Amino acid sequence: MGLLLLLTYSLLSCYLQAGGVVTAQLQRSFTIRGITLSIEPSNDVTRDTNVTLRCQAVVSSLGEEALSREYTIFKDGNRVYSKTSSSSEDLLYPLPQARVSNSGKYKCKINIGGKEETSSVQKLTVTGLSKPVLHLNNDVVREGEEIAARCTAPGETGSIFFYFYKDSKEILERQVSSNQAEAKLHLSNVGSHKIHCDYIVFALPDSFKSNGSDPTTVSVKELSITPVLEIFPQYKIYEGDQLTISCSITNFQDKPENIQLFLSQGTNILSLGESKVNHSMVALAKDPGEFECRLEMGKFAKAATKTVSVTELFSVPTLTLSPAEVFQKENMTLTCRSESYASERLSKEELTFALDPPQSHLMLKGPGVFYGRVLKSDFNYTCVAQAKGIVKHSRTLTVRPKVSVSIPNISVVGQAVLHQSVKILLPLTHPTLTVIPDIAEISEGDHLFLICGVDGTPPVIFTWYRVGNQQPVHNTTSNTNHSNYQVPLLSKEHADNYYCEAVNHANNVVRSDPVIIEVRMALWKKVLIGGFCLLTGAVLVVVLVLCFKSKRGKREAASELSVKPSSPKSDDSNPPITVNLTHDTEVFNADTVRVDKAAVSVWSKRPAESADDEESSLESNEPDVEYTEVVHPQPADPERAPLKKGTDTVYSELQNSPHGAADHHDYQGSVEYAELNGEQPEINHHHPEVNTYQDLPEPVD
Repeated sequence: MGLLLLLTYSLLSCYLQAGGVVTAQLQRSFTIRGITLSIEPSNDVTRDTNVTLRCQAVVSSLGEEALSREYTIFKDGNRVYSKTSSSSEDLLYPLPQARVSNSGKYKCKINIGGKEETSSVQKLTVTGLSKPVLHLNNDVVREGEEIAARCTAPGETGSIFFYFYKDSKEILERQVSSNQAEAKLHLSNVGSHKIHCDYIVFALPDSFKSNGSDPTTVSVKELSITPVLEIFPQYKIYEGDQLTISCSITNFQDKPENIQLFLSQGTNILSLGESKVNHSMVALAKDPGEFECRLEMGKFAKAATKTVSVTELFSVPTLTLSPAEVFQKENMTLTCRSESYASERLSKEELTFALDPPQSHLMLKGPGVFYGRVLKSDFNYTCVAQAKGIVKHSRTLTVRPKVSVSIPNISVVGQAVLHQSVKILLPLTHPTLTVIPDIAEISEGDHLFLICGVDGTPPVIFTWYRVGNQQPVHNTTSNTNHSNYQVPLLSKEHADNYYCEAVNHANNVVRSDPVIIEVRMALWKKVLIGGFCLLTGAVLVVVLVLCFKSKRGKREAASELSVKPSSPKSDDSNPPITVNLTHDTEVFNADTVRVDKAAVSVWSKRPAESADDEESSLESNEPDVEYTEVVHPQPADPERAPLKKGTDTVYSELQNSPHGAADHHDYQGSVEYAELNGEQPEINHHHPEVNTYQDLPEPVD
């Protein structure tokens, strides 16, 4: 395979080399002396002229062998025709019955064996367009109906724009790539109208416009259906009156399809529908009083309008201040009045006035009259007048209180000598205490600034106090009208009420209003406490879960130890007792113990019954438990190992059945416990992981 590929490659290389040699030899055997393009009969012709483009090339060659020539015709830079020929004759490109769309710039190119030559550009201009033809599907229509129109440019080609006219006014434009265009014409004006069309053919960079088509007359008949607008009441409408507005159409028998009604006030649509719409509203003098009932059917529309005049029930109130200039903490009077009102519809008592928002520092002195003290700062007041559901607001009145000038206490520094300079001190006024940062944002660790400022002549001695403490916390002398007391690292101990005092050489002491400083907990402490609370809650949940699991495990692992006599022998006065340790219903171990019959004392103890016990018993469904003590004397048997003194004590847990009988069960039913004090027999105990005796009660002597 590799040898075959190598052989193929060698042959191809030889062929290409041979072809290259042939091509090179061919190129050396001829020369293109020139190429020209001519337009016959001329470059400017009229429509329907047969035009021919002639491409002529002059080629000199060596020998008689014919050369293969490739011709290409270009129009406005785009290839429109190509042909390959071995003849030396000229190339002819015909344009029969030339149209305006054939107008443009042409050139010719020839290619012989890789050599190319291009002619110069020749421009062809074709004038004259065919007369357009207009066709309409109907010449009598009603208002709102459409006409189907078609305009044709016979025999024309290229990019064509069609235009439609009504009474010589352009109403529609269509661009198509064919010689006809269709359109829907909407005629809304009643009467006769002349419709015609024309077109433009674009042959870049020029364009050519046709003559107009013959006009066609179209008659538009008026629709008998019309909109009707009715408003009640019709006369003397006052603010607050209920307006009823109706928009409808007449002549339902002649009602066309796709009709819609719009009832609007100004630019707001109040309601809409198909045959009739209604709307109710309260008349207001401030609203525009023009209403419109509009009928639309496609692009056809008719409208009926009415203007409603609404008489004011009362005028917009005005708010005035007396006296015109007010001072801090002095008395003032605000008066709210409406200059006019419709006495025929409204009594004076029905018109009420109020402040918006209500002000607690002012009292109502009379209708629309408010009396009280002036605030220390600027404040905005607005009056509201109301009657029969109509509410009107006055313009906002801003009260800017002034500060009363105190009687000056002027003092002179040094002695006053005629014709010599003297220094006069004015007293201090307007003490203020400013806090940085904002009072609502103060917290532990902040840097606190208490800035004391006054008006007056420096130098000034500033002193800061805590309310209730005569000992100042700080004082300083400043050559300006302000100074500050700083607390670099704020803590809870700094929380208090502070004020400052100032005095200058005029010896008048002024004091600021107290400021309450509340020191809030630092953010990092809040985060730490929150984290600790979350951690404590998590630990508590874990402990509760572990306790629940532990109690559940103890209940499931409860075991039973039972004591019962074994089969006695005929010669044995002390019958043995068999001790069984059981868990649920399974016996883990058993052995026999001798017990004396004499001196047996039995006691039992049951918990006192009470309402709580009964509830607990009912809730847990566990039976009552009895404990029984059995006392046995120690036998004197020399063959047995010495026993310790005392008696054997057996504890039994007896469960009373509902009928009073003592039943013995495991944990799910009843459990017996036995303990032998004294002689302890050898018992092969197979204990579960629960101490059988840990919950037994102490015996009572």
